[in-house]
Amino acid sequence: MHSTGQRLVLAIAATLCFGPPIMSAAESSPASDWLEHAVFYEIYPQSFLDTNGDGIGDLRGIIEKLPYLHSLGVTALWINPCFESPFRDAGYDISDFYRVAPRYGTNEDLRTLFAEARKLGLRVMLDLVAGHTSDQHPWYRESQRHERNRYTDWYIWTDSVWTWSAPNQQVVVGAAERDANYIPNFFCFQPALNYGYAQPDPKLPWQQPVDAPGPRAVREELKKIMRFWFDLGASGFRVDMAGSLVKNDPDGRATAALWHEFRAWMDREYPDRALVSEWSEPRVAIPAGFHMDFLLPFSKPGYKSLFRPTTPEATAFFDSSGRGDIRRFLDEFEPLYAATRDHGFIAIPTGNHDTVPRLGDGKDPRELDVAYAFLLTMPGVPFIYYGDEIGLRSVAGLPSKEGGFGRTGARTPMQWDASPNAGFSAASADRLYLPIDSAADRPTVAAQEGDPHSTLNTVRALIALRQAHPALQASGAFAAVVARTGEVPFVYERSSGRERILVAVNPAARPCEVRLPATVKFSEVRKLAGEAEAFQDDARGWTVKLPAVSYAVVGID
Repeated sequence: MHSTGQRLVLAIAATLCFGPPIMSAAESSPASDWLEHAVFYEIYPQSFLDTNGDGIGDLRGIIEKLPYLHSLGVTALWINPCFESPFRDAGYDISDFYRVAPRYGTNEDLRTLFAEARKLGLRVMLDLVAGHTSDQHPWYRESQRHERNRYTDWYIWTDSVWTWSAPNQQVVVGAAERDANYIPNFFCFQPALNYGYAQPDPKLPWQQPVDAPGPRAVREELKKIMRFWFDLGASGFRVDMAGSLVKNDPDGRATAALWHEFRAWMDREYPDRALVSEWSEPRVAIPAGFHMDFLLPFSKPGYKSLFRPTTPEATAFFDSSGRGDIRRFLDEFEPLYAATRDHGFIAIPTGNHDTVPRLGDGKDPRELDVAYAFLLTMPGVPFIYYGDEIGLRSVAGLPSKEGGFGRTGARTPMQWDASPNAGFSAASADRLYLPIDSAADRPTVAAQEGDPHSTLNTVRALIALRQAHPALQASGAFAAVVARTGEVPFVYERSSGRERILVAVNPAARPCEVRLPATVKFSEVRKLAGEAEAFQDDARGWTVKLPAVSYAVVGID
């Protein structure tokens, strides 16, 4: 726990940088209570389970598999966008925020999913695409008209169709009826909603301040959208591109003020709902009002170094060659953890819909076990990308699907069993959303269910271990014990109250041995998971001896 002085320093820093400080995670809201024990499972809905034979996964498929998810031990689901869309960017180009896309089902299906999940103790978080819409959205279609109307200032428009550039921003030229061009957020068909400019350029009068009528109206509409789904049963939102809504905001103050406003509103009206950011800057996102922020490979090379080498010459730490370096991760993680502990949570995911390669690519079951021993015993909140619990692999060489481009191979269907299409769909193979892994040894849930040593059952056991021990949950303290540059094993301690747990991981295909520092004092060990005899004592203290590609989790007294 932080001392009183440390808490004061953090609060002052948050006030100076972002405005009024958010309370500590333990005190802030009921959302923190369930996040403390949460293990999330990300579902890419079009690839999870198809129940109507059209080749595309649907909400009924998620409902059908709720018992499986419950048996896995996860406590919460994150569903990628399931709203009406032209699907040029896999649903991140929304044309109606208030309606489930017909290919997935209906609003009533989503209500049923919320209700059935809660019966099993599972919460469901939706994806909030706050920064932009599809260019097919009625708001945009009105905004692009020549005549002024309610939506004229809901998007960011230049002052003329001949303004072909904007500082540090893309411009889509000549796509509208009005004499102006718009700023997109990602692809050209995703016009950016107008949250204003923190520092409008006086030479560019089309840049509106954050308190202009258009940006204020957009904020209120976003609250209306959130309220609609909260009232239907959603437990929270993962906010897409959360740090980029306000433009030209170099110190982040205006963006933080926006999220402070939303968090204060949620704490008043929906205190048990969670707000999770796609920001990958926990020291910024958590003081700004988010309950949690992700580590993501596009901005966090330390996180990427765990499983996905940062350069062709580099080696991941969780690689059997043993040439990786855990310090690349810890040098990034430890300052983030110190700055945000007791104020919010860091999410360390197995991967997600934007991340290639998948966790299972190039790893055998033993290697995956060691990776999961780490992921499920670290502080913060773990996220499992669908299929990673069985070692689902990317499918190489696929053409882009719905804007996936190089990410497409990590979005292929879930593999349930040995039936046609791996149990994903009754449609013919040529009608599937994406092809199934054609390899003869492709992993499936059914094949791993009955094998006590399978990746699936290892994940189940490690989640159960996490849930049984407060020291392993989100707020348990973390301290690296042995973490040497370019060496294995990595040993760390988790603790909560009087409970202390040591975790040691050796991803290398060779045995390893290390003597623990004399400052780590204990007299007895209790095996919790992994290698039974890894921790040994003698007259000089404790030594960790791990076989190749192995791990150990022990309680210490």
